[in-house]
Amino acid sequence: MKCFKVIFYGLTASFMLAVLCLPGTFADDLPSHTELREALKTVVKENNGGFGFHMWATVVDRDGAVKTVAFSGQDRGDQWPGSRVISAQKANTANAFSLPAFALSTANLFSAVQPGGSLYGLQESNPVFPQIAYQGPSEKYGTEKDPMIGHKIGGVNVFGGGLALYNSEGKLIGALGLSGDSSCADHNIAWKIRHKLNLDYVPAGVSPSKDDNIVYDIINGMSASGWGHPQCTPEATKIAQEFPKTHPVRKKK
Repeated sequence: MKCFKVIFYGLTASFMLAVLCLPGTFADDLPSHTELREALKTVVKENNGGFGFHMWATVVDRDGAVKTVAFSGQDRGDQWPGSRVISAQKANTANAFSLPAFALSTANLFSAVQPGGSLYGLQESNPVFPQIAYQGPSEKYGTEKDPMIGHKIGGVNVFGGGLALYNSEGKLIGALGLSGDSSCADHNIAWKIRHKLNLDYVPAGVSPSKDDNIVYDIINGMSASGWGHPQCTPEATKIAQEFPKTHPVRKKK
């Protein structure tokens, strides 16, 4: 919602000051660079079941254009450099394969894209646009002037860390991608950040809790549901399995 101060003049010299509020676009609900970075810095300090590394985060809008890129460390080199583009790729994937009434996280795609899976070959579609991904200058990476901002990055990623973003009206407005730790920790961090940003009004999904949480049901290389993801550590698994209690998705009123 955007509000403007408006001055109305009458037939006399007097005037009236009013505030006119107009509905904003869905992009208005996406986090700013400051909001994303602060949420990221807070969540990486928590136990997420991984290595505790610094992270990259990227947000794309519903059209797949990059809106925000941030990192949690003091400098761009404090995170894996390769994870900047991976975070954008994850955001693109979660946005590209989620719907207004049904969300798929990147973690949900792992088993489906394996040979014989229902989505085998998906990871070869929609490749990353390298000219956008690697254009410089590098000093601007992760800042409010990151060169990816405003461009469609593309890419398909099929392990944990990408989540669709739904606002309080239940509208699908884009997606969030996290990278820099184990894939399971990436998912946990993304889940917590989305919750902190109040953009987790998820309508439905393939997990047992009917949302886009990571599914750990792979036994002897086979996923019982077809949407399973490999376990990284028992701790990361436990954190994710407790999300329905600790960080439940919100429901549209």
